Amino acid sequence: MSNPFSYVFSCIFVLLAHGAMLFNVFSNGNYDDVNSVVVLASVVIGLDLVYFTIMPFFRQQTYAVDFMLILILNMGLIFQSCFGGVDFQLKHFITVIAALISCRIGYLVCRDHRWIEDKKKYIWICIGILMGIILLFTGSRSMWISLGESTSIQPSEFMKPLLVLACATSITEQQKKHKFLCFNIVYENIIPFGIIGAICLFQWWCRDLGSIPTFGAIYVSGFLLRICYPKGKFSKKPIIIAVASLAVLAVIAVMLAPPYVKEERLFVDIWANKYTTGHQQCQALIAIADGGWFGKGPGHGFLHTVFAYQSDIVFSSISEEWGLLCAVMSVFVLLMMVAIPLVNPPRSYYHGSMCAGIAAAFSVQMALNVFGSCNMIPFTGVTLPFISMGGSSMVVSGLMAGMLVAAQSPVFKAPKRKKNEKKPQPVQPVQMQNIPQAPPPVQPQQEIPPQPPINYTLTDRRK
Repeated sequence: MSNPFSYVFSCIFVLLAHGAMLFNVFSNGNYDDVNSVVVLASVVIGLDLVYFTIMPFFRQQTYAVDFMLILILNMGLIFQSCFGGVDFQLKHFITVIAALISCRIGYLVCRDHRWIEDKKKYIWICIGILMGIILLFTGSRSMWISLGESTSIQPSEFMKPLLVLACATSITEQQKKHKFLCFNIVYENIIPFGIIGAICLFQWWCRDLGSIPTFGAIYVSGFLLRICYPKGKFSKKPIIIAVASLAVLAVIAVMLAPPYVKEERLFVDIWANKYTTGHQQCQALIAIADGGWFGKGPGHGFLHTVFAYQSDIVFSSISEEWGLLCAVMSVFVLLMMVAIPLVNPPRSYYHGSMCAGIAAAFSVQMALNVFGSCNMIPFTGVTLPFISMGGSSMVVSGLMAGMLVAAQSPVFKAPKRKKNEKKPQPVQPVQMQNIPQAPPPVQPQQEIPPQPPINYTLTDRRK
């Protein structure tokens, strides 16, 4: 741990936030027995302390996402335990534990980007297997598989992290461009396009149109990061064509939407049908207005009598009992959790693409729940991540949170050497004394210039 002081300060901050909420439950909550408040407080504070004790055993470069995760998970547990009266929700607590475990799984699996990139074919296959499971075991045009009287699973939720991994990319893949007509395309980019097309058709067949915007946001973020990687040359044509195609597909989807979707979701006047198709949204708006800024108090609301108050319109349920200010703060915590990995750049382009896909999924899903509860957009019935009641949604959300943690604390391993490739031998130092000395160079002899001939004359000594 690089900064123990920061870790301790973050622990104290989370404990104070949960302590303030529990004090509000104790002082303003609707309960008959104080033991219900004691049980809830013991579980929340105990889970915080256990989590803070376990986390240092995982060697990470930062724990910011982990603190945001435990903060919002226990906030959701407190919310869910107070709707209509203070009563500890054991089922939601189990899903919270499952989310924390799946977070560790996502962290361990996605740390090494080279390893996860090599498994992309298996990721494509898993998406197809999930579609086959839904078709075989739901028994009808539905997305739910019943496991008992009160237990069910939604396999389509597990396609979200798989689609994020399928759309994440690296720079090396985008450099393999091929000329096709007047476009430079990458063949591997066609595969995610086929996957998102199959998912949208599958969601339409199973009558779950509310999840299509979330899947679409994941694909759009991955597509943009594929064609706009740093220092890469790209044309504006693919972006223009993609935007135009999305607009055309949206119009076609509205025109081909089933009649019940048009009557109950897209073109419904909730106040004219407040006792039939608009009942749920009318009650949600009334609850937000009754709660005001600070709420009516934990357990003092009436929205718990409306269908899906714990999941689809949970934002309105929080606003009624805790106030609009508290509801907005819980959404802000979620936005902070997904924004931290984007503000603090990940260590690889693959991890960056992965974080962008997760941020797009969480942001769109949160917007659909919040704005749908406020009747600002057509009501889709999707859950609010980490807060709404739901096992499949909670586990998948925890898994994607672990992927965010992995992007902040990645591990880099050297690529494995092929079996047939010989290991290079180390170079041995050369013994200088064993090298024979070369003979010294022979100096060329200087030529002596010819001397002029000497004339010897005889002299007559007698003279």
